[in-house]
Amino acid sequence: MKYVLVYETDPDEVAAKAAELFPAHQARWHEFRESGSLLLIGPFTDRTGAMAVFTTRTAAEEFAAGDPFVLHGLVRNWHIREWLEAIATP
Repeated sequence: MKYVLVYETDPDEVAAKAAELFPAHQARWHEFRESGSLLLIGPFTDRTGAMAVFTTRTAAEEFAAGDPFVLHGLVRNWHIREWLEAIATP
């Protein structure tokens, strides 16, 4: 079981605020990646959101709770979905 964190954003807000907040956001995901709890992360190409895949629900919740994109209003909504990976890589 994996946990997918989905962010919803406004493309105009992303254009206005993302560059300023990105270094702190990136530092946060590097922490979670190094701990092994963050497997994948990235934005949707239409700038209406992003997703990240975590090994635990707790890690996904902790990431969102302290993410500068969330704390500074770039993310207007987020949720976590349980995901059953059908083809796992070794």
